Amino acid sequence: MDPLAGTAWSDAATVAGFMQSPPNHRLIEYAKRLRRGRARLRVLDIGCGAGRNAVPLAETGAMVIAADLSWPMICAASTRDSAGTLHFALAPMDALPFGDRAFDLIVAHGIWNLAQSDAELRRAIREAARVAAAGARLFVFTFSRRTLPADAQPLQGERYVFTQFSGRPQVFLTCDQLVDELAAAGFVADPALPLRELNLPPPGQKCIGGPPVIVEGGFQWAGD
Repeated sequence: MDPLAGTAWSDAATVAGFMQSPPNHRLIEYAKRLRRGRARLRVLDIGCGAGRNAVPLAETGAMVIAADLSWPMICAASTRDSAGTLHFALAPMDALPFGDRAFDLIVAHGIWNLAQSDAELRRAIREAARVAAAGARLFVFTFSRRTLPADAQPLQGERYVFTQFSGRPQVFLTCDQLVDELAAAGFVADPALPLRELNLPPPGQKCIGGPPVIVEGGFQWAGD
């Protein structure tokens, strides 16, 4: 029933911690702006966790489908009060069980950095592109390469996958790498929500032992 049984992502303490996580207010405001003037806004939250963003997104008036691969996370998210339209799906980021061109806003918040290979990351990006409706927006929140020392080496055969941060394979991207990978799938930067990096250390200091540096921003589907 739970594909992640026995991992940290389905551990009760991890789930409880995610239940306390606040929403990303920049994402919620982005969704509200997109919602204006629309009869409906169809949102897919990939890697929804315990619903930190899915619930407030639904409360903007959007129709939200929240997907995750951890059954305990989905169960926890489903217990949260919501006045909006919110549905859940047990699904991996690189094999989404939804039809083509189904969503107006796709959220990849803290999920693509969990890919364990460049190939898995690219499959996940292609899946986001496949389900993006004409003109759809994409909100990305993922680990920056600047989290790691400049001399850190990726795993053999990979370009973006490193183990130095947590001991587990995770993806770290520069802003340019993220833009290039998304462009290859048909997404272009959305000037309404420019890329930025969060948690940057002060000039001259290294990011060691603290939270990861985050790349965050909006993109638009520009494909056919």
